[in-house]
Amino acid sequence: MSVGGTVRKSVVVVGAGVGGLVAARELARSGFAVTVIDGAATAGGCVATHSVAGIRLDSGAESFATRGGTVADYLAELGLGDRLVTPNIRGAWLQLQGKAAPLPKNTLLGIPGVPLATDVRVILGWSGAIRAQLDRVLPFVRVRKEADLGDLVRRRMGRKVLDRLVAPVVSGVHSAHPDLVDVQAVAPGLTTAMTNQGSLSGAVMSLLARRGQAPADAADPAGGGRPAPGSAVGGIDGGMYGLVEALVADCERLGVNLQLGVGVESVRRVELARPRAAEQSASPEEAAAAGSAADADTGAAEWMTVLTDGSVLGSHGVMIAAGFRSALDLLRTIADAGTKPSVEARLSGEAPLDTDRADLAAVTRTERWPGSSAVTLATIVLDSPELDAAPRGTGVLVAEDVTNVAAKALTHATAKWPWLARNAQAEHPHRHVLRLSYGRGGQPAPPVSLAQALADASTLLGIPLGDGQVRGFALTDWRDSLAFATAGHRARVDGLVEAVHGHPGLEVCGAWISGTGLAYVIDGARVKARELSHRLTSS
Repeated sequence: MSVGGTVRKSVVVVGAGVGGLVAARELARSGFAVTVIDGAATAGGCVATHSVAGIRLDSGAESFATRGGTVADYLAELGLGDRLVTPNIRGAWLQLQGKAAPLPKNTLLGIPGVPLATDVRVILGWSGAIRAQLDRVLPFVRVRKEADLGDLVRRRMGRKVLDRLVAPVVSGVHSAHPDLVDVQAVAPGLTTAMTNQGSLSGAVMSLLARRGQAPADAADPAGGGRPAPGSAVGGIDGGMYGLVEALVADCERLGVNLQLGVGVESVRRVELARPRAAEQSASPEEAAAAGSAADADTGAAEWMTVLTDGSVLGSHGVMIAAGFRSALDLLRTIADAGTKPSVEARLSGEAPLDTDRADLAAVTRTERWPGSSAVTLATIVLDSPELDAAPRGTGVLVAEDVTNVAAKALTHATAKWPWLARNAQAEHPHRHVLRLSYGRGGQPAPPVSLAQALADASTLLGIPLGDGQVRGFALTDWRDSLAFATAGHRARVDGLVEAVHGHPGLEVCGAWISGTGLAYVIDGARVKARELSHRLTSS
């Protein structure tokens, strides 16, 4: 495409989640012709929406971490600044075997900053609290660079802190046990603060003070992409899907071509020396790619994106913004195909060696990566006057050793978000929305029925709930996500990104690359889009 005689280079973005839409918007604002492809019928990825009992609700992420101001600033940029809201300050509870108690204040990922505080002793008992307090007098041993969070907490504060406080929070937030997550990934700055303070509890209080946070409140015990309890949390009046709608609208305003309901079969890079030569000697797929990017610079490296409907998109660059497993599959198609030699080189018999193929093939091998995390969200809309008092605050996190509850967490959404309570209870004063989360890290999410969800909600809320009160029920499965914070993940990602950069015109973004949470996803997508823009403009 040419604008005023100037070649306008093109980019295909694979994936219409938040990361893909942010990248597409950034590239379009830089002057690129952008096409976004996604096999789903709607945009947004894990920031999704559905209607249950006539109420529009988030079916994925329903909040964001406010620290740093990244998400709030971006929402304001999209014209959503006046819709920013904060949750109810009631805070969440913790379900243990045989009892429930409010989640302690002054915690970071469940790690107590004041081990002998009353709310901590209720959960740990005197013996557990005293063992945790020993952290203040134990000699400080410098933490290994790759230390896992579970090992750190166990050594400094004991098993009760790990099992009863930290594990429920980390499992709810990061879909992995603390023994599997990298402390540097989930709590940046914690080990440095330990060096300065000489104790883990001192480090927690130092970080909380540095962030200017009030005592900890649980963020979203049963949502996707949630910040940890202790983090300041925000939302959007009307639901987080408002972010997706604003992104789609702005992308369309900028001329982005959004194609939903069509998947991507493969991606490959091919050297097209000259359009005429390509037309005469290229394969049908290469010719189609050349035709769809007929304004390509002579000799430029072109990309072919083959769609599941049989069509082929040619472009100067490709941004892969799909989910973890889907992205790896597409990167393998690039590695398997290699970089085809140019038509000119084939005609002359000179086929350059593909030095990138082996590297990308190696870093995308299935055995290098853990399995995808699986989470099922069960949403119940029901009428219950007893829930008006929010008996367990904004929700409940569940310890792993609890045997009479299958859910790992529950969010009392109408207690957490005043805007949702207002909408849900406008015509039905005692209507409530509950979200239950199933599937712990490394384990498949079990089949969930309404009967199971009701039984779990009754136990966690301490109130009997029956079928006759239910006005709506829905299940949402999330299968293509990755526990970003697992030990060794950062090194795997760094190796993959380095291999991707060996393929000019290719980039990759998303939560599994940049980190869980909208702030990381937005920042990461913008950075990757700018890097791709710079390389394509400079080539």
